[in-house]
Amino acid sequence: MPVSNFFKQFIIFRKKWIQSIGTPLLRFINIACFICSVIVLLGLLYQVGFSTFASTKDNLYFFYRFCKYIFALQLLLTYFVNNSFKKTKFGIWSWFLFSILVLPMISDIISTSAESTSSFIYFLQSLGSYYYHLAVLSLFSLLFISSSIIRLMGKRTNPSLIIGISFLFIIFVGGILLKMPHCTNGGGISWIDSFFIATSSVCVTGLTSVDVPTVFTHTGWAVILILIQIGGIGLMTFTSFFALFFMGNTSYYNQLVVKDLIGSHALGTSLRKTMFSVIIFTISIEIIGAIMIWSSVHGTMAMPLKEEVIFSIFHSVSAFCNAGFSTLSGNLGNSFLLHHHSFFYMIISFLVILGGLGFPILVNIKESIVYRMKNLYYRLHKVPFRQEHLKHLYALNSKIVLTMTAVLVVGGTVLFAFLEWNHSLSGFSVSEKIVQSFFNATLPRTAGFMSIDIVHFQIPTILFIMVLMWIGGGAQSTAGGIKVSTIAVSFVNLTAVVRNIQHPKIFRRNISQESIRRSNATIIISLILIFMAVFILTFTESALSLRQIVFECVSALGTVGSSLNATMSLSSTGKTVIMGLMFLGRVGFITFVMGIVKKKKDVYQYPSESIIIN
Repeated sequence: MPVSNFFKQFIIFRKKWIQSIGTPLLRFINIACFICSVIVLLGLLYQVGFSTFASTKDNLYFFYRFCKYIFALQLLLTYFVNNSFKKTKFGIWSWFLFSILVLPMISDIISTSAESTSSFIYFLQSLGSYYYHLAVLSLFSLLFISSSIIRLMGKRTNPSLIIGISFLFIIFVGGILLKMPHCTNGGGISWIDSFFIATSSVCVTGLTSVDVPTVFTHTGWAVILILIQIGGIGLMTFTSFFALFFMGNTSYYNQLVVKDLIGSHALGTSLRKTMFSVIIFTISIEIIGAIMIWSSVHGTMAMPLKEEVIFSIFHSVSAFCNAGFSTLSGNLGNSFLLHHHSFFYMIISFLVILGGLGFPILVNIKESIVYRMKNLYYRLHKVPFRQEHLKHLYALNSKIVLTMTAVLVVGGTVLFAFLEWNHSLSGFSVSEKIVQSFFNATLPRTAGFMSIDIVHFQIPTILFIMVLMWIGGGAQSTAGGIKVSTIAVSFVNLTAVVRNIQHPKIFRRNISQESIRRSNATIIISLILIFMAVFILTFTESALSLRQIVFECVSALGTVGSSLNATMSLSSTGKTVIMGLMFLGRVGFITFVMGIVKKKKDVYQYPSESIIIN
């Protein structure tokens, strides 16, 4: 037999041998990695929430080292079985992950050998630190859990159901964390309050059944902040980002599901760029917001520098995610802020507006700005514009959201100032009255911050606030409510019906019947949910007035967080009802219904007939 044929047969046999033995082994290792990932994260949570003894810490560290070798084995098996570490973009990330995992192992070996003055040897030994191991294991745990969720979506599982389950899972974990001793002062809080605050954080609502600034420690604030961040961007966006950006090898169906989750029109590399833009947008806006908040309050609130930094970061994230949580007693109506801090209130307002626009709109705005800057650059240098000419820089959804947001913010500011100028705003200067009108007209649409107690507002103002809370912000944003696009579509459809127009139009585009059906269904479901919740609470909360109950339910379903001082007076049943409304308001009414109702296709069609409606 020629030598070349022998080597060819050897290579074929080696591939078959690896596939036959390595594939089942890789499946087993993947399951082991998922279990290790869950246990690693639970161990980290245990260390955060409880005081750990030295023996417990040593046992956890031993288990972490075991998990580290399991993760390394999984990467090696993936390389040999699937041959996935080719010279591609994702191969670079794979080798990077393998390196940060293996280098500490080398440091473990070197640390037992003779001492060396080499800087490289010293660098390797420094990688054996406890915190480096925790950081690497946390990253790998998130990666494996994310990839497992993405693979689950590849099994044709209902994406709507996965979204709902992901929020429930984070709420469950957050409720347990907030109950831990390190997160609360004194005797802690009850389980119902713990899960209520977790639900309000994940659903970026801001309703609180306890006084957050006094009940929770800095660790508790950190947990709340993380829950707000995950809830604002969405757990599925986080997991999809990890899986697509670091692992990349997802199916076409996975990418279609992720595309719908983040409101993108791209696939493949473009989808990853869009997801990367979402994460970068979030981090950048929150960092800039934190810096501006710090500059506006520095030296004016009797806080040390560390507390000012914590205050700035917490409120920047809370504002952009439209959560409405504050670390100050009295929320943003605290005496340190109420006067001579107009710049601070403007920063919070614009962060709330940006978060309420939605990530697809922010990405569209970024693309439009980049396009115009390139066009301007080429014109100034008298070079032909090389990029394809775009007739429509802004998508239809972007035009609707931006227009409706401008109308509601400007109109709300004028109406609020008209109603409250000589009432609740009477103690402010003229400039502060304008700022407070803008602030209090912006927040009811999505965020539950409070500079003036709502109980001091007039009845017409409270009714107007309830309408804003019910409408909410933009679709696929951190805002709640039925969304401004739903109102726009329903209003255009109403105008078309009144004027006997067969095809409703907006911005020179026909609106699809599917959009009209979904908007009508969203409005009807929201009203039904509010009515049912109010009906139940009228039995369980006899101490509250009907106005307080209705306001509380609308605020919860709109994930706003404003209250007529009713939240802390709720019974356990009442808190459970409000938790359900917050969950449905964040996940989405249609999304929740689509996740639990079995799909049915129309296999035949009946004769149509007109129904008298008047």
